Amino acid sequence: MESSGNSPGKFEQFRIRISRQFQTILDKTVPLAVPRWSFAFTLYLIYWVRVWYLNGFHIITYALHIYFLNLFIAFLTPKVDPMSYDDALDEDESEGQLPTRGGEFKPFIRRLPEFKFWCWATRATCISFTMTFFEGFNVPVFWPILVMYFIMLFVITMKRQIRHMMKHKYVPWTSGKKKFMGKEDSGTVIDQRYQ
Repeated sequence: MESSGNSPGKFEQFRIRISRQFQTILDKTVPLAVPRWSFAFTLYLIYWVRVWYLNGFHIITYALHIYFLNLFIAFLTPKVDPMSYDDALDEDESEGQLPTRGGEFKPFIRRLPEFKFWCWATRATCISFTMTFFEGFNVPVFWPILVMYFIMLFVITMKRQIRHMMKHKYVPWTSGKKKFMGKEDSGTVIDQRYQ
């Protein structure tokens, strides 16, 4: 009996089943932010212990931290560029629609959500850890130069990001859900029409 051209083979079915099971496990970890980040930090510490013990793989470590910096910047950046959003509002107002600038609530939506940030950072740490088992990736470099260059790159990038945040007046974090704090309810209802 021949299989049709559209049905996946046994290997593909196995891969799909494993992928679904892994995705189910990931989906269950979404509300568990502290344990997820604890796991990621533990992996990161294990990676550092290995690099320190081997006294090598500085290029891999440098590349990992550059990747972390890119993820962090994407995490701090809004999904919609405020410049293009302001331009779109100006166009809407010029077409005769009511202005919505003053009181409209615009929540901060990240370019890179927290869960994807964690997932990609953990995956990058695992890949870097695996690369330390192959001597071909242990390129001899003078590591203090890489550290100085990374610090310089970090300062310049964060300075630019903070200027962007100040210019467009957004804060990439919230301190929790805002609660309505109304007047205390005395329990009596007064109908103003009959007084």
